Amino acid sequence: MKKLAYLVTGVALSLAVIGSTFDLHAAEKEKKKKNVDTYRLLNLFGDVFERVRSSYVTETSDQDLIEAAITGMLTSLDPHSSYLNAKNYKDMRVQTRGKFGGLGIEVTMENGLIKVVSPIDDTPAHRAGLQPGDFITHLDGKQVLGLTLSQAVEKMRGKVGENIKLTIRRVNKPPFDVTVTRGIIPIRTVRSRIEGEDIGYVRISSFSQPTGSGLKKAMEKIKKELGKNFKGLVLDLRNNPGGLLDQAITVSDAFLDKGEIVSTRSRNKEEHQRFNARPGDLTDGKPIVVLINRGSASASEIVAGALQDHKRAIILGTKSFGKGSVQTIIPLQEHGAMRLTTARYYTPSGRSIQEIGVTPDIKVEQARIEAIGPHRRTREADLRGALKNDNGKNHVGDKKDKSGEKSDNKSKKAPNSKKKPAPAASNSNRQDFQLQRALDLLRGVSLFSRLMKG
Repeated sequence: MKKLAYLVTGVALSLAVIGSTFDLHAAEKEKKKKNVDTYRLLNLFGDVFERVRSSYVTETSDQDLIEAAITGMLTSLDPHSSYLNAKNYKDMRVQTRGKFGGLGIEVTMENGLIKVVSPIDDTPAHRAGLQPGDFITHLDGKQVLGLTLSQAVEKMRGKVGENIKLTIRRVNKPPFDVTVTRGIIPIRTVRSRIEGEDIGYVRISSFSQPTGSGLKKAMEKIKKELGKNFKGLVLDLRNNPGGLLDQAITVSDAFLDKGEIVSTRSRNKEEHQRFNARPGDLTDGKPIVVLINRGSASASEIVAGALQDHKRAIILGTKSFGKGSVQTIIPLQEHGAMRLTTARYYTPSGRSIQEIGVTPDIKVEQARIEAIGPHRRTREADLRGALKNDNGKNHVGDKKDKSGEKSDNKSKKAPNSKKKPAPAASNSNRQDFQLQRALDLLRGVSLFSRLMKG
């Protein structure tokens, strides 16, 4: 019986080995078949290429034909993969280093039209009033439909000082034309200021090579100016179209002491990457509010997602763009480069924001703030026979302010007071509803913390 068992086991092992051999042969045959199919298709491409060269109605450049074929291959993959000829590749490298020539808009392709992801701050496109979500349908009266993204971008670039007419399609508005003058676009990616006497404000418009160092300088300036009055930070990533992955990691790391910032997952598991924060927080633990909107894309979503997952910041505004992929620039010797989507990225909690975007913790639509004109209101002290304040305050001699409200003479500042007046907010800042809500939130958090401490 025991011998029979050994015999059966041996037969089973033999069958397993034979089965594995059959699987191996089958895999090899399938691979060979695929290779044959690939070579046949390449022969098809060669046949089409030769026929176009010899028979097309006008003579064509071999380079133009091949570059067009490469462009078609890459753009068919996803909206962010593309071919960059030598000139476009040079322009892209200049852009990521800090300045470039053009209109100043980040764009993508959608349904054959050019979609504005975001205008860059203080550029011709920004001053002309272009908005995230705008579609460009015509360039100088000629349809965009039929052009690749690279071709459209090339047409929008040109000599500094020259005008280009853009036909814009915007939601709930009839199509209209905008004339934009091309210019040198200096990319100052980080801007900062003080809001009131206690809140730091940092605006990051894109993520290029100077962004990390610019943020560090901005935070040093804010902390120096505010000193002990520093209550919190507003990090404005609205209409930030993204940029370099390493700069998004640097910015996130600036506000995190530990933990994962972002992970990327490629086709091959051995190419998966995780990026972790190092100790050190530029705000010294102060509360942060991050502003986002539908123009916040890619690298800005990495920052917002990381700070949200670590509960390091409150995300305020509207849902972001939803670009959860990573592109790698692959040089092609003297022929330019290809921008290829090589990975997806995931926030520290493991979520992908592709097509979904970052959902704000507090949803606040952008709105316009208009002040209500001052007018006289009756108060308790104005009523005949009103009880007097039992602390000995006498309102009879109080003066009235310009709005008609009573004010206390004692509230006036001493003439020799050394306290600096709070910088006046610009009209645009006062009308920025999302920013005002962020400032209110930070001051509320600070007040609550003081009350809890007793």
